[in-house]
Amino acid sequence: MKQSIAHIAIVVKDYDEAIAFYTEKLDFTLLRDENLGKGKRWVIVAPPGAKECSLLLAKAVTKEQKAHIGNQAGGRVFLFLYTDDLWRDYHRMIARNIDFVRPPIKMDYGTVAVFEDLYGNRWDLLEPNDTKSGEFRDD
Repeated sequence: MKQSIAHIAIVVKDYDEAIAFYTEKLDFTLLRDENLGKGKRWVIVAPPGAKECSLLLAKAVTKEQKAHIGNQAGGRVFLFLYTDDLWRDYHRMIARNIDFVRPPIKMDYGTVAVFEDLYGNRWDLLEPNDTKSGEFRDD
């Protein structure tokens, strides 16, 4: 049996501002933006070259959903963005005013820096030593 994670839903305040952030600041590709009616849209973005997993941008509607915008993992790193060149992406993201809460550091599993998205969710930007292993730690 083969399975894979297709999408990870991330709660956003506004579809258009989230699309702009991911496509303009992180260079993600907008894969789908379909109107589902009644203010709902099916919005999917993915990093360049991504083949399986993508982000589903889900607009918060209820009070409970709105309370989780920017804090989907309780302050921990929420998502992990692998890169083939951390320093290239780090400098590009700094130039685009991405907020890094931890600068790049070399670890035994690779080089990692922690940044926040437009709402405050934390991400690891990670260049692993062995891209096939998929093993890393969030220290």
